Amino acid sequence: MILVSSCLAGLNVRYNGTNCLDNKIQKLIDEKLALTVCPELLGGFSIPREPAEIVGGNGEDVLDGKAKVVEKSGKDVTELYVKGAYETLKKAQEVKASVVVLKEYSPSCGSSMIYNGEFKDKKIAGNGVTTALLKRNGINVVSEERLDDFL
Repeated sequence: MILVSSCLAGLNVRYNGTNCLDNKIQKLIDEKLALTVCPELLGGFSIPREPAEIVGGNGEDVLDGKAKVVEKSGKDVTELYVKGAYETLKKAQEVKASVVVLKEYSPSCGSSMIYNGEFKDKKIAGNGVTTALLKRNGINVVSEERLDDFL
């Protein structure tokens, strides 16, 4: 089974209530080869919500207590991101996911690039919190941008 970010399947779960529909992902869902997951919703966030970025590092640093996830207003929401990551890990293990396809650049889901924590639309190399946790547990994570490499 493949687990995919809900926003890539066309569900309006992003921070601003939109989606990032990817037709290849939608086809996997339609063919019952993939299930959706949204780490932010599993962590307890609502829709819409403030944009958030990792400050002081990357997803691994957040898991190690060396960085945090902060909303644009400055509110620390690290705990909810970590909770969502663990809930996503649990789901991936339950469905025996062969791969998890997550939305690039997200503080949860980024798998090679995330925003730099300054809220200025600048990206840096790094994993989001959920991606970091999944990888630590031996689960293969790819972004929608690298889906063709997997398929």
